[in-house]
Amino acid sequence: MTPRFLSPKDFVVDPASVNHSWTRDEALAYTRWVATGHYENFHVVSFLLPKRLHQDFYNVYSFCRWADDLGDEIGDPAESLRLLGWWRSETLGMFAGDCSHPVFIALSGTAARHELPPEPFLNLIRAFVQDQTVTRYQTWDSLLDYCVYSANPVGRLVLYLCGYRDPERQALSDSTCTALQLANFFQDVSVDLEKGRIYLPAEVLGNYGVTFAQIEARQDSPGFRAAMAESVAVARNLFYKGLPLARMVGGRLSLDLELFSRGGLKILDKIESQRYDVLGRRPKISKTERAGVLLSALLRWSLARVA
Repeated sequence: MTPRFLSPKDFVVDPASVNHSWTRDEALAYTRWVATGHYENFHVVSFLLPKRLHQDFYNVYSFCRWADDLGDEIGDPAESLRLLGWWRSETLGMFAGDCSHPVFIALSGTAARHELPPEPFLNLIRAFVQDQTVTRYQTWDSLLDYCVYSANPVGRLVLYLCGYRDPERQALSDSTCTALQLANFFQDVSVDLEKGRIYLPAEVLGNYGVTFAQIEARQDSPGFRAAMAESVAVARNLFYKGLPLARMVGGRLSLDLELFSRGGLKILDKIESQRYDVLGRRPKISKTERAGVLLSALLRWSLARVA
């Protein structure tokens, strides 16, 4: 019997999905569905990446999507912690050669082909666990440490899939991924408030006389905007620090990395253009602006190849 393809939230309460004996072909089709069917309004696997890697990226993305949804879509922190513990056990099981869940059946081939270590996957789960228990950050160090687990593993996995394993490229990737995570936090201050989370360090807010309580009440102020400006500057510097990575990888991955960085910088530009008012409205990049980022990155990439 062909299984139904369900989102993580629906899958875990559907006995037919949980108990189905997934074949490899079914598992690969499922991760492709997870990666391309919904959730985001963009293609997860860039058209710029080699076609031979598309399924591998579907498989890795599906792992990330599942972990994220188990943390954010269940609606009960205690149940999310239980499910994330189960997901961690399934991850360790995959690396020990024991797979029954479709994501891990599909991912096991990717992990073997590319010699992926377990740490990036386990670190991502650790970040989603942390989200269930930590909703405020006191210092930059604590927030940046969270990014080590929530963002940096993704960049390292991309490098592994594309054949890069050296510490120098990993460090540059970490800067870019942390910057992207921070840009997302600063763009989504109002969205994260609805989840009860604030990803702005208390030490920065305190420098301008701003408290978490004021942000919870969505109280805009010159002090809040000044704290946002300082925070945006930190993210911008991290983007610039990571930009050389695009010139240190081959093929079209270099363009993809350029697009990620330029897109993140564009988000920061939008925050700045609305004078750091992220409590009243979420900054958005229009389709025209997205096209501009793509064209600019294409031009830089083409000129670099000619040079």
